[in-house]
Amino acid sequence: MRLSRTQLRVVQIAVSVTLLTLLWLALDGQEALRILRRADLGWIGLAWVVMTAQTLLAAWRWKLIAGRLGQPFGYSLAAREYYMSQFVNQSLPGGMMGDAGRAYRMRKPAGLLRAAQAVFFERLSQQAGIFAIFAITYVVTTIQPGGLRWPVWLTSITAPLLIACLGLPFVLWFGWLLPGPQRRALQDLFSALEMSLIGKRVLPLQLPLALVTAGCNIFAFYACAMGTGTELPLAAVLGLVPLILFMMLVPVTVAGWGLREGVAAALFPIAGAGESAGLAASIAFGLVFLAAVLPGVLPILFRRKRVEEKDAQT
Repeated sequence: MRLSRTQLRVVQIAVSVTLLTLLWLALDGQEALRILRRADLGWIGLAWVVMTAQTLLAAWRWKLIAGRLGQPFGYSLAAREYYMSQFVNQSLPGGMMGDAGRAYRMRKPAGLLRAAQAVFFERLSQQAGIFAIFAITYVVTTIQPGGLRWPVWLTSITAPLLIACLGLPFVLWFGWLLPGPQRRALQDLFSALEMSLIGKRVLPLQLPLALVTAGCNIFAFYACAMGTGTELPLAAVLGLVPLILFMMLVPVTVAGWGLREGVAAALFPIAGAGESAGLAASIAFGLVFLAAVLPGVLPILFRRKRVEEKDAQT
């Protein structure tokens, strides 16, 4: 039986609440609460600043990508739309509804397909940067003696995923063997990708942007860990934190709430920290992320006000 959109949202909210409740009961939630109450506001404030910078840089990256795809618009509009989409992503189940709305609103003049590609490529760049940091760290810490010790259970999960992601371009290459319509669609996708993200003219700027924005996310989580009293070694920050952040992409909860905390609690002991510390750090990061995109509620309120004024005039 296929669930309606409303039913799916209810299920996602229920999954988040259930996971958080189970974690709270299983991992000494009172201790996590005590850790949060003693949080260093200096580190928490620094995390907020970094996440705000990340949002502003990501909006600029989206503007650049969209411009290459025939969608020129100013930075103020890009920042406003990006903030609004991020706020919706963090507030509603699914995690991508804000991005879908952003693509729909910005569909002119290039059309909905190009608008969706611009949004997708911008998000892809962000995750590719995080993945690159994780992949390099994983290889280095696995080879180098004294690096981060990856337990067997985690290696059995991460190694196949790493190989699959690295092999994905080779798998997509066989797409050229598809029938005509599918092949032309794939060709158009790669053409747009090269034009906006990986071409020789744009890669020298897009690559640093991807790494910097990815680094902002990772550092913000590290700052939240420091703010809640846990100092993570560099290898753990670059190797484990990306895995925690990836959980926010799984669309079964509200903005990753519950999944992210569970993975943080499971991975923190690898770095010599407690499960409750991982839970507290992840909750702090989620709250900081929400606070950083809170200005996105303003465009929503202004848009609603304009609609009400327009309705009143008619």
